[in-house]
Amino acid sequence: MPSNPYLDEYSTTFPTFPDMRDYHAEQTRESQWRRMQVNSLYVSPLDESSPLYGDKSRFGVQVSQDAIEDTAKHLGLAMKVEGAYFPLRETAWKSLLDRAKINGTALPKLSREELANVLNACLALFGSEALLLIRNEKIAAVHSGDARDYSILLIDTLLSELQKGLDERFPGAEFESGYTDHSMTSASFLLPKQRDDLLAAYRKTLEAQGKSALAAKLTPGIRFTTSDVGISSAKISALLLGLDMPIQIGGVIAVEHRWEKTPADFAEAIQKAFAKFGDAVAKLEKLAHIPLANPVNAMTAVCKKLSLPKKPAMEAISMFEMTCGSSPTAHDVFMALQEILFLLKTEHTPAAKLLSVEESIARALSFRWPDFDLAKAVSY
Repeated sequence: MPSNPYLDEYSTTFPTFPDMRDYHAEQTRESQWRRMQVNSLYVSPLDESSPLYGDKSRFGVQVSQDAIEDTAKHLGLAMKVEGAYFPLRETAWKSLLDRAKINGTALPKLSREELANVLNACLALFGSEALLLIRNEKIAAVHSGDARDYSILLIDTLLSELQKGLDERFPGAEFESGYTDHSMTSASFLLPKQRDDLLAAYRKTLEAQGKSALAAKLTPGIRFTTSDVGISSAKISALLLGLDMPIQIGGVIAVEHRWEKTPADFAEAIQKAFAKFGDAVAKLEKLAHIPLANPVNAMTAVCKKLSLPKKPAMEAISMFEMTCGSSPTAHDVFMALQEILFLLKTEHTPAAKLLSVEESIARALSFRWPDFDLAKAVSY
């Protein structure tokens, strides 16, 4: 795992919640948010053949040669900010295209010099304001400067609001894991003191169906995710923890980084998410009362409906076909879908992609399962 924060592929985990809060408090102190006119932005190539590559004197004083060389291996572009260049991180790509109001699969295929020329010609057309995030020696995002299009929600502030919400609603919550890379941040918490309260009926149903071992492993949890480079809104989701992978249950409560949203809006969203936890567990329990005559076809149809990654989905379906019991339910299929996440993790799938697939699978809780219980084989 890359250990230097200037690297585009940097990521880190946290042993404790105070460690995570301290890390992001330091990030807030060291990050620069700069407002500039879009038509004043100027992009230059930064590959190994470009003049900038060998001239560190043209970069901001905090930019190292290592950061320059890492950028040349990735996006290969730099942007001039008030007379000094900063490398552009890969996370800035989408927001940069948004400011230039262009897109297309052909753009990354251009030489870096041609790409810089196209970007500069388009950026020069717009007099709106841009909001640049400079962090760890590089420009991480080129947001819109209009707070209706992008509102700054500092990660350390959101973490503090989350801690307050947990202390009020779920006292005794335990930090389970924390993760950060340049595109997103996530933290999950166990709620052991609320286990009986939140899972009593669900566990009783599982035990009645001979699944006591599964029931004994599960503990309710909460996950927080956010991004300040435009990858994700600030989200709270309900989890079940205790198996190989977290199981997301119910819908996500999200606060978009736009429309002049503030930490107070996030605090309100936290309370909404916590209030809906019981409803999410009830939805999951309900699946255990939906028998399926054609469980493999149902699982295949659900994977297809959710557009889940085909290779791990087919492998998970094959495993389920070999192990499903004599009286399968929608709950059995939903739990089998979690194997897709485990397979993706073993392939070192990026965390942001895993979370996206997890959210997709959670949507299956609200499906009309009899509609997927098809007698005819389903192609995928």
